[in-house]
Amino acid sequence: MFSITKRDTSYIGRWWWSLDRWIVIATFLLLGIGVILIMAGSPSVADRLKLNSFYFARRHALMIIPAVGLMLGISFLSLKQIRYLAFAVFGFAVLCLILTPFVGMEIKGARRWINIFGFSLQASEFLKPTFAVVSAWIFYLYKKQPHYPWLWVALGGLVSMLFLLLLQPDLGMVVMISCVWCGQFFLTGLSLWIILIFAIAGVSGILGAYFLFPHVSSRIDRFLATSGDKYSDFYQINQSLDAFANGGLMGQGPGEGVVKKYLPDAHADFIFAVAGEEFGFFLCMFIAMLFVFILIRSFLRVIAEENLYLILSVGGLASGLGLQALINMSSSLKLIPTKGMTLPFISYGGSSLLALGLMMGMILGFTRKRFDPRQEF
Repeated sequence: MFSITKRDTSYIGRWWWSLDRWIVIATFLLLGIGVILIMAGSPSVADRLKLNSFYFARRHALMIIPAVGLMLGISFLSLKQIRYLAFAVFGFAVLCLILTPFVGMEIKGARRWINIFGFSLQASEFLKPTFAVVSAWIFYLYKKQPHYPWLWVALGGLVSMLFLLLLQPDLGMVVMISCVWCGQFFLTGLSLWIILIFAIAGVSGILGAYFLFPHVSSRIDRFLATSGDKYSDFYQINQSLDAFANGGLMGQGPGEGVVKKYLPDAHADFIFAVAGEEFGFFLCMFIAMLFVFILIRSFLRVIAEENLYLILSVGGLASGLGLQALINMSSSLKLIPTKGMTLPFISYGGSSLLALGLMMGMILGFTRKRFDPRQEF
């Protein structure tokens, strides 16, 4: 039987005992729940599209393999190697974002996907984790070398990324990246007044987006509508709320849900509603608590670190994960307009799973126990 003891000084042994295994367990629990919910919620969607009933379930299960491989593989890397990887993937994501408005595929009024060797890639998914690491490094340099204009570099990078995302348009990703960036800005120790200015600018930006981008105004108007057809946000959100009401505390049971038959995005944006109807309130709370656990555990692993870069990187990555989960769950509960954002590790989506594998791999790599992290910079 395979086992690794604490006396094992091999590369694998040192990696295993330096890894936060609780975060790994929580992540695998989310992946397992995702497989079950995709199997429950996707057949009705596949049938409507005249595909094999388990078409989405099989593709989702297959994409878990490279996602887990990325997560575990990246966790082996040193801090410097993770930084180099983040910069490389960030550059690739930015290049894809530049090309997407010209050669990307338009779906539901947004042009966010680009076809690369037969694989439909959403570049913004890879921008989320890598931009957090890149921004953390720039803020770290700003504190280390205050006489250089690193703060303006960080601000210029944010504005550039928001501009590329608004071209798609992807307001949900704009809000997420802005929140993560402002959180890192705050952790760097900069003025609260500047944070307040950014908050005012953010609210003004959302109002401006409503009047400037028809896709955004249409999404908000449909959210506020009192009626709609089966493809409108009103219809989907009300079906989602019916699912939670039907599920109650314990749920209807695996495969017994009926609302998923009428939800066009039951396997993606509204997978949380499937969980609510078939498994009830307790599973929904368990899912939410798993995200909270990963978020808090990640912070606790670096809270005592002396290296600002580690704190900013893990803070940005973990808060991005938690914010994405919060946005998806809030959309399903009609607390905010739908954003087209997946529930991490649970919703169907190849780009999302791969990007999340990258994100968790970097979190695990950054939170590994090290004798002197500063030596790796």
